[in-house]
Amino acid sequence: MNVLLTTLLFAVALAIVYIARAVIVIFVFSILFAYLINPIVRFVQRHSLLFKNLRGPHVAEAYFALLIFIALIAHVLVPGYLGRSSKLIQQISVWSDRLATGEIATDMGSKYGWSDTQTRRLRTLLVQHRPDIQNAMGATQRFATVSIGAVVVIPILSIFFLSDGENLANQVIQLVSTKDNYARIRLLADELNVMLHHYIRAKVILGGLSFGYASIGMLILGFPHALALGVLAGILEFIPIAGWMIAATTIITFGILSHCPWIWMAALLGVWRMLIDYWIAPRVMGRELEIHPLLAIFTLMAGGAVGGFVGVYLALPIVAALRVVWRRFASAAPTSTVTTGRLPSSEDSGRLVPAMNQVGSAGPTILEGIPGQLKQS
Repeated sequence: MNVLLTTLLFAVALAIVYIARAVIVIFVFSILFAYLINPIVRFVQRHSLLFKNLRGPHVAEAYFALLIFIALIAHVLVPGYLGRSSKLIQQISVWSDRLATGEIATDMGSKYGWSDTQTRRLRTLLVQHRPDIQNAMGATQRFATVSIGAVVVIPILSIFFLSDGENLANQVIQLVSTKDNYARIRLLADELNVMLHHYIRAKVILGGLSFGYASIGMLILGFPHALALGVLAGILEFIPIAGWMIAATTIITFGILSHCPWIWMAALLGVWRMLIDYWIAPRVMGRELEIHPLLAIFTLMAGGAVGGFVGVYLALPIVAALRVVWRRFASAAPTSTVTTGRLPSSEDSGRLVPAMNQVGSAGPTILEGIPGQLKQS
């Protein structure tokens, strides 16, 4: 009866998680965004002359500084390109309709001097795949709508985690713990906190590398506003899959509108994508999260196959969190003595006693170092 009840409760919990998966994902991204902004809040609070004991005003200051930074980037990029960019966006919808109906084949045939047979083949191919093209366009529009809503909601929810996240964590720990395991769960929460800090630091490193690579490439090729576009590429590196697509599209669009060698820039961005996805990111994430680079690549690919771009973003922190939980509870599990069919001899005692003395002398040193490491992280 107890087994059946446990299985039923587990199934109900999985069903609730599946139904509320969109809300859970938004809250998870809000927590990660709070970890990203938290160093700025702590820096402002540390160097502030007023309200050092209050966290709310410094959260508002950090958000205000972030809005000013975004406004400066937009001010640098928008002037002179707003009209042409809006026209280009309007033309994209027209091109998508002509692509679905196959009319774009006629335009391409007349432009590049194709024969009637080649034009007819392309038109037939597009008409045959018209449902797929329309489904792709619809999925893109739905994704854009959800993304815009998430961009608005996630920073708002992050304010609550930044302002009162420590009290919320303490309440959760008290809710799920007992007197016997409170210390163990508290230490587990501290380790998970350190792991998330390392994950965000790895994302910041990857964003900085993308900023440097894109900026240097555009400066060499003579792109206008190369640094501002590089900052945009670095920021969008935090968004999996869609982020680098948006950054690459923006950079190439600016290159086309400015009559710069955008083809070379597109090739450079393609090379960088291969490097960062299959060489740089696995090593940076593996070093910060203590995961082997090959396991990091497998985790990213499996996360993308299971959950799309959300799976790509959350796969590594989930695996790292499971690793922390497993290591903590495995180390806390009671060890059993294995009988070998004989009593311990004097030689066994001679080997065990020094080893136990070494462990006993090293134990307090290790435990004393943990709070310091957590504080530094």
